Amino acid sequence: MIKLADIEHLQIVKASAADVYFALTTARGLSEVWTNELTVHEQVGAVNEFQFGTDDLTKMQIVELNPGERIEWLCIESDQEWVGTSITFELEEKKGKTHITFRHMDWKEVTGFYRFCNYNWAMFLYSLKLYCEEGQGMPYQRRKF
Repeated sequence: MIKLADIEHLQIVKASAADVYFALTTARGLSEVWTNELTVHEQVGAVNEFQFGTDDLTKMQIVELNPGERIEWLCIESDQEWVGTSITFELEEKKGKTHITFRHMDWKEVTGFYRFCNYNWAMFLYSLKLYCEEGQGMPYQRRKF
């Protein structure tokens, strides 16, 4: 059996799980955290669209929304290495902080793009932390790296 590659990160945010969930499931939150150019729905089965420049569109189908606990997306359109991969955010509130376990699962192989995305998902989680703690994230349009 072939083991597919996964990206995993843990981020701890000084915010409630409800606030983190809001940031990850609404157009307002995701426009501060990931990209300003987006179409976001808040229901299972819907497809969220995220634009990164003129030629880079990512579509994520919402698989699970468990308020304050878990979010799962399935990539249905993007770079070919992403199509068919799953992204999850597991939230656990402890002593006024939310522990976010992030996973981008089922990569077919570890490539240069996988490594690039691993770095960028860490920056996404940093942007999420900034937004939840300070009110302003670092979406694609404001990044300088």
